Amino acid sequence: MKLLVFGLSVSSAWGNPHATLWRGLIQALASQGHSVTFYERDMPMRAVHRDLSALPNAELVLYSDFSDVRKSAAAALQRADVGLVTSDCPDALSATVLLLEAAVPVRAFYGLDTPATLQRVARGESLAYIGPRGLRDFDIVLSDAGGRAHGELHRLLGARRVATFYGGVDTHMYSPAAPQPIYNADLSYLGAHTADPQSELEQLFLAPARARPDLTFAVGGAHYLADFAWAANVKYLWQVPLHERSSFFCSARLNLALSRAPATALGYCPSPALFAAAASGAAIITDAAPGIQDFYEPDDEIIVARDTEDVLAALSRGERELNGMRRRALERTLAEHALPLRARQLVDLLSEARASHREFEREALETTREV
Repeated sequence: MKLLVFGLSVSSAWGNPHATLWRGLIQALASQGHSVTFYERDMPMRAVHRDLSALPNAELVLYSDFSDVRKSAAAALQRADVGLVTSDCPDALSATVLLLEAAVPVRAFYGLDTPATLQRVARGESLAYIGPRGLRDFDIVLSDAGGRAHGELHRLLGARRVATFYGGVDTHMYSPAAPQPIYNADLSYLGAHTADPQSELEQLFLAPARARPDLTFAVGGAHYLADFAWAANVKYLWQVPLHERSSFFCSARLNLALSRAPATALGYCPSPALFAAAASGAAIITDAAPGIQDFYEPDDEIIVARDTEDVLAALSRGERELNGMRRRALERTLAEHALPLRARQLVDLLSEARASHREFEREALETTREV
């Protein structure tokens, strides 16, 4: 299968967890015999923080303006099996027009932050990556959220065919690692500060830190300001390099994995940090989002916390119990959430969409002949 992807960025993981998802997914697809070309606008901020200049076993096309690649991308689509546009792609509308003009067998859209997209659409906001016709022109819409997200994509954006395609983890990047003293903590949290309400971070991280001044807490991530509600026993690490993130997870007794507020409210959309920490062999506390039990078993593989008291109780658990959780969460991740499995699921979904599209064309042709 030949896939052409028009996305945000795969070359820079700075503030962009989707880059690591795409890198691992592309590598898995290539190892299974498929080819991927990724089109990315070369934006200055991404260029400054670029940590990858070429894709092994795939093609990365960096461009300054979509007009520079319109002709070559149109020609490539004629030879492709799938043209795929992602959410947050800065040229999503232009790429969608190109897909509709081309004879590509499958036109797909991949929502990489479906809960936030649906929340903004419901508020009446216009999105730069979704045009006035919504998602009705795509043969398949892939959603990183399950549950009621499907119905909302149909209702709010006119999606005709929706399939859940969850994120996963690159186990070449995340695996059990040796702790590092700089990251030692009783409870760690890896995540950039966002504009979302921070009530869960307050309840599940900062309040426990204030309640347990005898313990050490660590935050890794960008965009936290000096006036953030820090506690004396919270150490702040501005940026944790990609190659050290498994060590970050493994250096703490417990790790807090939080989804963004829209994902927590909608449910069935686990955070990338949850998979990454589990693949690293860490013990994890996460928020009580709907559907979390479909990914990891509460109180057996992970700890689900609803309030500050739940976190304080988790911090008092013994090492033997936490070690069992670490082992079982890692085993579950390798069996169900690794990207080679996700790559096979993606190919199956796109193949089904192609078969449905062919059936639709056959029926349309027969109807025309009858008329």
